[in-house]
Parts: sequence; structure tokens; C-alpha cells
Amino acid sequence: MTAVRHSLEDGIFTVAFANPPEGFFTGAMAEGLLALLPAMAADGVRAVILQGGVPGVFIRHYSVAELAALSDALRARGRTFDETTPVAHHTMNRIAEGLEALPKPVIAALNGTAMGGGWELAMACDLRIAEAGDQAYGLPEARLGILPGAGGTQRLARLVGTARALEMTLRGRTVGPDEALALGMVHEVASDAAARAAEIARELAARPPQALAHIKRLVRAALPPVDPETLQLESRLFLDLAVSDGGNALMRRMVDEGLDIREVE
Repeated sequence: MTAVRHSLEDGIFTVAFANPPEGFFTGAMAEGLLALLPAMAADGVRAVILQGGVPGVFIRHYSVAELAALSDALRARGRTFDETTPVAHHTMNRIAEGLEALPKPVIAALNGTAMGGGWELAMACDLRIAEAGDQAYGLPEARLGILPGAGGTQRLARLVGTARALEMTLRGRTVGPDEALALGMVHEVASDAAARAAEIARELAARPPQALAHIKRLVRAALPPVDPETLQLESRLFLDLAVSDGGNALMRRMVDEGLDIREVE
């Protein structure tokens, strides 16, 4: 079974992340999602829904095992990074930019926890519907000695303001659905996020698609877009931390001891 399932019904393109029970996002899943962007842009699509395929999990966060392995490989090659080191425009950034530019409304059905890379992906969507319960949303990367490396430092500030974004990312603090709603991180809290997202998608699918496309483009243009050069700097500094002694040790500790990311200090 593919890790990224998709379907198209009545103009609604639904993507479900059929990740393992832990709900981690992986490089293979990112490539699979990136490959679906052209299909999402097709004429027959009126709205897009992203949702988790595991109960209680949207995307827990990016696989720290993969990040630790990347750190190990780069350290073994003696690689170092600074503010000028050339780095590739990685897949997660390309996905986020693609979703933001997509001329269709994109809804994140947060049917469970979304931290780290999972929350970064959710922030690139146009609407976020949280599910009531013991979910966690936010960017806890500082606990691992790294930083949000897929636009998180930029998009969270746009949602909640600079002061709150600093507080949350510096502390690696995550919040539940009700606080996320109060902070403006999500648009609604529902008893069933997937069902509510589908209801909103049907509403949007019934509206003239060109009108929605123009509205999305104009509203997103109301604020300066995420700066590509700043995203490059974020990627460079992420790798600088990933290959550092502290970042490598904390990621390895989480993986080797099977810790939840929120337990790492």
C-alpha cells in the first residue's frame, strides 16, 4: 500500500497519509505528495483535503530517524554549513509553495497530532480544521537542538505574530485544539475533522472555481510571500544545527530511547 493515498470524488481531491502507526512523515512520502500536485491542479478538481490516515494522527512530525541518519552521513563526510553554503531547495519547501500557489482551496483536516514537519505542512494549507481531543500542534524542534526547517519559522509568525511565534518555537511548545483556535492557528475545532473538512470542501466545490482561484491569489498577496532567500537561510541553518554535536546527540537520544519529541530535553 502506498504511503500517500488519494481519491477524487465530486471535484474533491482527498489525500490521506497512510503512514506507519507512529505517524511520522518520510522522504518517500514527501516525494509522493509532491508528485500529486499536478493532479490537484487539474480542471476537474474544485477543492483539496489533506488528512491523516492513522487515527489520532495527521502527521506526528518528520521522521527523526531519517534526520538523524542524514546528520550521521553529513558528519561522516565532514560537512559543515554556514549562512552562505549552497543547499538544495528541498522537497518539503516545494510542497508548501505548491499548495500555496495551487488555484484551489486546500483544507487540512487535522484529525490528530501535527507537530514539526506535520504542522509546517498544515500551515501551507488555506484552512485548518482541528479535531477535538488530546492533539498537539506546533513546532517542538528546539528540544532536539534543531529548528523548523520547512518554512515553520516564517509561516507560524504570519499566523500568530512574531512575539507568540518566538515564544512557541524557542520553548518548543505545542498546544491543543482549543488553544490553537484561540491563537488563530486553526479555523475551527470539530468533533470529526475529516467530516467537517469534507463538508466545507463540498461547499467550496459548489462555488465558481475561477472566483475562488482569484480570491486565494489576492488574499495571499495581501502579505509579502515567504521569502525564498529566507527559506534558503532556514535550510542552511537547519543543516548547521543538524550536523552539530548537540543536535546529533539529541536526535540520536530520541531515536535510540524511543522518546516522544516533547520528552527530549
